[in-house]
Amino acid sequence: MAAGSAGPGSPTAPDPGSDPDLWERLRVGDHFALGELFDRYADDVRAFAFRRTASWSTADDVVQATFLNTWRRFQRNPPGPLAGPTARGWLLMVAANECRSLFRTANRLRNLLDRLPDPAPDRDHAPEVARRLDDERRMSVIRRAVAKLPRHERETLELVVWSGLTVTEAADALGVPVGTVKARLHRTRRRFPDLLTRVALTEELS
Repeated sequence: MAAGSAGPGSPTAPDPGSDPDLWERLRVGDHFALGELFDRYADDVRAFAFRRTASWSTADDVVQATFLNTWRRFQRNPPGPLAGPTARGWLLMVAANECRSLFRTANRLRNLLDRLPDPAPDRDHAPEVARRLDDERRMSVIRRAVAKLPRHERETLELVVWSGLTVTEAADALGVPVGTVKARLHRTRRRFPDLLTRVALTEELS
């Protein structure tokens, strides 16, 4: 056997640039690894957060909080090796927690903004502002339907239907067996047969 080669039973190093590789680099304090994960998944986190909050500005806040708190978590108490092939599910669960945290302060922020004077009209940005407001109104309707689900079923739907995770990836992210994920999706379809049709409309918004 050549010197330095791995023998039988030796751990295999993650492929360079893969999510497991970035994860291991992050576990030893490599902030460049966090930047690569940001470039890879920031858009996914933003789309997930918008579907959770029906607000593009809040979604942007969630993206920042998700990656900032991920870095803090790895600095303070690094998690174990990455369970699945990608870090997307793990990051989306962090984003879900950030959405819950930001939701508790959203009403206070909106009340503050309501007291501020209206900005001067800007015709150049009017179409974009109108589109964003329309997206948020449509998303608010869908969110009210999704809110009727139990939390564990809602989170499963958000990961699999909205974010495109496989059943296995969602199970890894949620820390449950694959069969549990399938059962939750089945119950959702049975309880609200028209919900997935309405949820599918959100693909047009991201």
